Amino acid sequence: MTRDIRPAGPADRDAMAGILNRIIRAGGLTARTRPVSAEEIGDWMRTAGDRSAWHVVARADGAIRGVQWIAPHPELPPEACDIATFVSLAERGRGLGTALLQVTLEAARERDYGWINACVRRDNAGARAFYGSRGFVHWRDWPDAPVAPRILMRRDL
Repeated sequence: MTRDIRPAGPADRDAMAGILNRIIRAGGLTARTRPVSAEEIGDWMRTAGDRSAWHVVARADGAIRGVQWIAPHPELPPEACDIATFVSLAERGRGLGTALLQVTLEAARERDYGWINACVRRDNAGARAFYGSRGFVHWRDWPDAPVAPRILMRRDL
């Protein structure tokens, strides 16, 4: 499959919201429980400004199949950022998340982050396996997290 990874922009908000909303509806893969709007995604993109990095992966026809971003988080130290990865349910397991991660790691280094945090639902074995096989290690539990217990995984840069 031919794919293109590029920085996400305002024109991508609808497609990113669509991917995320299908994952939310599927259940069990994210702690999010309500749909997100394109405007909300745009707000998230603007909030962290140049301390965040947003990337999408698209098919050759331009259809967006996944999104990944890093941004600072108020509960993390300034040398750390949080990561989120959402790949179309129809295209999971095809290397899109891995391809996005390569670009995201470089973006994190360019922003002088020392490590990346992934907050994963404990019952999401796929996400735990994805991050674990890419160098993230379990560093903290969040047993009383809203919606579902979670674990925090980190990858040092």
